[in-house]
Amino acid sequence: MSMDLLERIQDPHDLRRLQPEQLPQLAQQLRQFILDTVSRTGGHLSSNLGTVELTVALHYVFDTPHDRLVWDVGHQTYAHKILTGRREQMGTLRQLNGLSGFPRREESPYDSFGTAHSSTSISAALGMALAAQHKGERRKVVAVIGDGAMTGGMAFEALNNAGVHPEADLLVVLNDNDMSISAPVGALNRYLARLLSGRFYANARDAAKQVLKVAPPPLFELARRLEEHAKGLVAPGTLFEEFGFDYVGPIDGHDLHALIPTLENLRERTGPRLLHVVTKKGYGYKLAEADPITYHGPGRFNPAEGIKPPAVAPKPTYAQVFGQWLCDMARRDERLVAITPAMCEGSGLVEFTKQFPERYHDVGIAEQHAVTFAAGLACEGLKPVVAIYSTFLQRAYDQVIHDVAIQHLPVLFAIDRAGVVGADGATHTGAFDIPALRCLPGFTVMAPADELECRQMLSTGFALDGPAAVRYPRGAGTGAHVDRSTLNALPLGRAQLRRESQARAGHRIAILTFGPVLHAALQAAEALDASVINMRFVKPLDVDMLRRMALGHDALVTVEEGVVQGGAGAACLEALQGLGLQIPVLNLGLPDAWLEHGDPAQIMAACGLDATGLLRSIRARFPQAGGEEPEPRRRAAND
Repeated sequence: MSMDLLERIQDPHDLRRLQPEQLPQLAQQLRQFILDTVSRTGGHLSSNLGTVELTVALHYVFDTPHDRLVWDVGHQTYAHKILTGRREQMGTLRQLNGLSGFPRREESPYDSFGTAHSSTSISAALGMALAAQHKGERRKVVAVIGDGAMTGGMAFEALNNAGVHPEADLLVVLNDNDMSISAPVGALNRYLARLLSGRFYANARDAAKQVLKVAPPPLFELARRLEEHAKGLVAPGTLFEEFGFDYVGPIDGHDLHALIPTLENLRERTGPRLLHVVTKKGYGYKLAEADPITYHGPGRFNPAEGIKPPAVAPKPTYAQVFGQWLCDMARRDERLVAITPAMCEGSGLVEFTKQFPERYHDVGIAEQHAVTFAAGLACEGLKPVVAIYSTFLQRAYDQVIHDVAIQHLPVLFAIDRAGVVGADGATHTGAFDIPALRCLPGFTVMAPADELECRQMLSTGFALDGPAAVRYPRGAGTGAHVDRSTLNALPLGRAQLRRESQARAGHRIAILTFGPVLHAALQAAEALDASVINMRFVKPLDVDMLRRMALGHDALVTVEEGVVQGGAGAACLEALQGLGLQIPVLNLGLPDAWLEHGDPAQIMAACGLDATGLLRSIRARFPQAGGEEPEPRRRAAND
């Protein structure tokens, strides 16, 4: 396909020089460019194909970047990036030192607000609109939010606040594509159904029928069709108008001839407005339209053939190991219920939903509710398991403390994507869960080194009569054999000696590892002739093993795939102080910096958490340690 129009666009000023009749052709070229790019780099596809016309229309009508444009979540902004001067860099998408897959303020002045988590756009946009009013600046502010993100409680808090600020020059564009990542759930559509079945609507309809029942049949049929059409036009607006918004829509989000004049009209108005547009995820690429979940975040693929299953079956991911354990434990214990905040596929829950649909609860994009809901279930004798990403658990921290930990309720948190996540970058890195959870009294925190330990630790946490968490990384592990016929738990708070040093006095190093970094440590230990301990438990810490290592070695090294500040290594230092033992200690983990996006193996190497990096750091701190360079071992790529 020719890209003649797209190649003329270096920024939105060039876009605005085009005639309206040229824009559909531009949109077609833009969609093809996105498909070609993502098929080579991997990334978010369905969501970006669905917002092409909307992106073109917004930049055509509004004076960006002077007018602010805030994208909720931001995984649908590839067209936005292409139109705002980053087309030539799209080949570096989500790669180390390349373009982010989400909006970033430092990347472009057109990225007015950094986003990657759901339901934040209206709050940020309202702040910008009121700041402009406070400073006396004439500026339009637009928030684009999906119907999935609109289910998040924060979005409704922002709507509620915006409705009492008639001076706010704020436009909310509700991009209604009938799904977020997983299928949407919740009561919003049910509310609309209730509205349509309410007394006022029913009385009005019945009165109309009485008037029309003596009318000729064609007139009665016309009225019936108008009624059905009115349902879609009137009902959604009632909800938003109650919040104080001027509602317009719904309109076809792929029809530029409808979008542009509507946006032009709304641009000339002030106060909180909401435009409801209806789009289709994967629009323009039949395979993605038919299966938008599979094409939500694909790796590299051939667009002509679509995504094909790998020729060789990959090793199971940690999420899959969790999903298998969940089904196996549910068969044994009928008290088990599973909860997820809108991440069914990503968290490995698909099979559970088929086998135990009555014990599965997708609460939508509502992490706070997910945790307190679990607490309520636990109060009544059930055993809830909350499947949640590390980066999303942050959004419910108060509920973890107030509703679960203080009440010492038996809620098990299966924390996926703990540590480095690769291409999604800083916003999704699971770096902070260890410091956040280990400081909570009575909370058990575990970090498996492989898939088998992950299963064992899930059983361990489930058996406890109090809160527990198992943190595991994204993607596949080492390929450790998992026996699904057993649900054995581990001894609580017991570490495992994996290698014992034979070095002479003065050269004895012990490496204490938490999680899958064990395998890089074992490689480095061969070169150093160091002891290696798989600590397994962040809390309760195996203090006896720590004492033994401190008394039998000349230095200790702790390694974890989380931040060093307040992390598992810090827990070891605190324990050593409590034991009255003084020994040199080197704490290694993720740096005190926001991690960039890129291949996970590259990120781990940059953080010094591969075998070569561990060896280099240990030798730099303890020159008495010798040995050779370890053979490089590439970490499994993200799925």
